[in-house]
Amino acid sequence: MRLILLVSAWLFCLGAAQASTSPPAPTPSGTRLDHILLWGRGIDQVTSVMAVKLGFQVRPGHDTDGVANRYIRFSDSSFIELLGITRPDPTFDPGMKEDQQALKGGPGSRSFGFRSASLDAIHQSLQALHYAVTPFFSGPDSAKPGWRLFAFDRAPLSSNTFFIDYAASYAPDQFDPTNMDDRRVTREHPNSARELTSIWLVSADAEADRRELEKMGFGHAVSITLPSIGAKGFCVPVGPTALLALQPDGAGLAEQTMAHGGPRILAVSFGVSDLQRARRWAERGYERTLAMYSGLSGESFLAPTQDDLGLSIEFHAMQAGGSPCPSVGH
Repeated sequence: MRLILLVSAWLFCLGAAQASTSPPAPTPSGTRLDHILLWGRGIDQVTSVMAVKLGFQVRPGHDTDGVANRYIRFSDSSFIELLGITRPDPTFDPGMKEDQQALKGGPGSRSFGFRSASLDAIHQSLQALHYAVTPFFSGPDSAKPGWRLFAFDRAPLSSNTFFIDYAASYAPDQFDPTNMDDRRVTREHPNSARELTSIWLVSADAEADRRELEKMGFGHAVSITLPSIGAKGFCVPVGPTALLALQPDGAGLAEQTMAHGGPRILAVSFGVSDLQRARRWAERGYERTLAMYSGLSGESFLAPTQDDLGLSIEFHAMQAGGSPCPSVGH
């Protein structure tokens, strides 16, 4: 069974995590943001936007019961999973059905994953804090070990999340020494993207997300404002990556997204080795000039992908070392 089937099956029941007076979980060592699940209007539509307009290389996936997936993989081992309906009567599991209802059949993302090699310890600590975590699931369906994950029966954050790890024998194109050239090539993108650096959540209450993240072990939040999208909230470091918990702050993209779609993933940021190349590619794809600005990760630009993808894509120049969150609010 594909990863999306098990993940989404356990992510369909939204709600607040149970209140607890227990101390926060220890910081999950070695944890980082892994990937998002991004629905398109169709699998070819979302593939075309990502490849033609933005310059990503999209890799094949599978078509199971009328829902197809494809992948965009990065040098830092993170990825995007693209999803699309391929027939009029697809078979949805409960998670897929709930996603489609919330997205109203349009594009967008409501689920993302943390990756960690310490799943058992994290699972135990979250259980001790009275989070409604699921049992472990694994795949693919074979004798060969692959990924392991657990999710939540009641989502603690404004968007759905899960924790996942990968066995060394999973995805031969990634780990088989005879396929090293294939692995390298599949992670080279025309727009020069190399790494997923942050995922931006938007809700009506950024402080609620911050509190839950701190309780889960992700502390050290930094207050931020993002005038370019009319948002404020917090930048929370997750290993080398950052999770932004945002809410609308006046008129802007954040307010528009909440008004028309409710809580969801508002944007994803990618570090690129050649920012001007990424900008030229997006400007050709969207036939407009895109302004540069000083973002949380330095010089950046925002591709106008909201109508196409239901979220925004930020590109910024790669930075060596340092914290994924600023030391002071922006």
